Amino acid sequence: MKGFRNANVYLYGKGIVKTNLGIENGKIAYIGDDKDKITDVLPYAEDTVIVPGFIDQHIHGAGGADAMDGSVDALKTIANALASEGTTTFLATTMTQSPENILNAMKAVKEYRELAPIDGAEIAGIHLEGPFISLKHIGAQPKEYVAKPDVDVFDKYNNASGNAIKIVSLAPEEENADKLIAHLNENGIIASVGHSDAGYADMEKAISNGLKNVTHTFNAQKGLHHREIGTVGSALYFDCLNAEAICDTIHLSIPAIKLLIKNKPHDKFTLITDSMRAKHLSDGISELGGQTVIVKNGEARLENGALAGSILKMNDAIKNLVLKCDVAFTDAVDFATVNPAKNLGLFDTVGSIEQGKRANLTVLDGEFNVKLTIKDGNVIYKA
Repeated sequence: MKGFRNANVYLYGKGIVKTNLGIENGKIAYIGDDKDKITDVLPYAEDTVIVPGFIDQHIHGAGGADAMDGSVDALKTIANALASEGTTTFLATTMTQSPENILNAMKAVKEYRELAPIDGAEIAGIHLEGPFISLKHIGAQPKEYVAKPDVDVFDKYNNASGNAIKIVSLAPEEENADKLIAHLNENGIIASVGHSDAGYADMEKAISNGLKNVTHTFNAQKGLHHREIGTVGSALYFDCLNAEAICDTIHLSIPAIKLLIKNKPHDKFTLITDSMRAKHLSDGISELGGQTVIVKNGEARLENGALAGSILKMNDAIKNLVLKCDVAFTDAVDFATVNPAKNLGLFDTVGSIEQGKRANLTVLDGEFNVKLTIKDGNVIYKA
C-alpha cells in the first residue's frame, strides 16, 4: 500500500508519534511499526509532521474567486487554492446579498458537490452568513440586503442548495429569530450568532432554542460590558457554544485570542480564516459583495476602513497561535481539525488520523509551510 515510512504523525490523544502510515481505497488503512507494509512511499522529509487535513467552516473566497460568484469554476478556484494551505474540507460561505444572488450561490454549490471533483478541497456544505443579521453590526455586509429571519426564505435557500446548508449566521435578537433557530436545530443545522447586538438574555433564550456557534467571535457583535456581557461575554460564559476566531492578529489582538482560548473548553474553539477572494493574490484593489476592498500589508478593508474579511491562510493561523499566542502545536492543530469536525458532525470520518477514517492529511515543515496535502488518498497539493 502507499503511504509514509518512519514519519512524525500527530495521532489525536497520543501526540506526535514516529510511525508508519498506510493508505488504501482513500482511507487510512494502517498505523504501526511495520514499515514493509508501505510499498509505495510518498515524499516525506525528516523535519516535517503529518497532521489531519484542515477544516475551514467559514471561508468566502480565495485565488480571485468568491462563493457568491455563483459558479462551479469559482468554487474550483477556491478549492484548489485552499489545498495549498493544507485545507481538505470547507464550507463555502455566502454573505448578505440579494435573494437572486444567494440562490445562484446555493445552486452552484449543489452542482459542484454533485460533480465531486477529485482535485481541490472538498466542499462539505454551506455557511449561510446573513442575510438575517443586525444593522447595528453590519461589518462588511451590504446593508440594503439585510432581511428579517424567515423560516420559509431559509428553506428556499436550503432546497436550492440540495440541503447543503450546515451553518446559518444570524442575529438572535431580531424578530422571529427564535423560530428560525428552533427550525435549524430540528433539522440538524447549526445556528450561529453573528453580526448581532444580542445581550445575555437574548443569548440565553437562543441557546434554549438550539444556538450552538459564535461567528468570528468578537467581530461584528455586541461587546462585553460589566452590566451587560453582550454577545462577546456570552460567548466566553456559555461552555456549550463553539467559538470561531480569525487568528490573523488583525481581527483579534493577541491578548483577545489568549482570553478566548483560556475561557473556552478545549473542543469549543475553532480556527476559521473568513478569507475573501484576495487571498493568495498580491496587494491591490479587490471586491466583496459589490464593494471595493483595498488589500494592503495583510489587511483587507472597505473604503470606509471596515475590515472586509481576511486574507489569512489556515496554516498561518496555526503558526500565529503557536509562535505568538503560546499555544501548543497539537492544540493549535486540534482547533483546525478535531474541533470543526466535531462541530459539523463529521468527526467519525475526518478531523483526526485514525485507522478507517478518510485519508485527509497535511504535511507541514518546521516553518509551518505546507509541503503536501492529501484528500481521500489523492495528492491535491505538492509544494
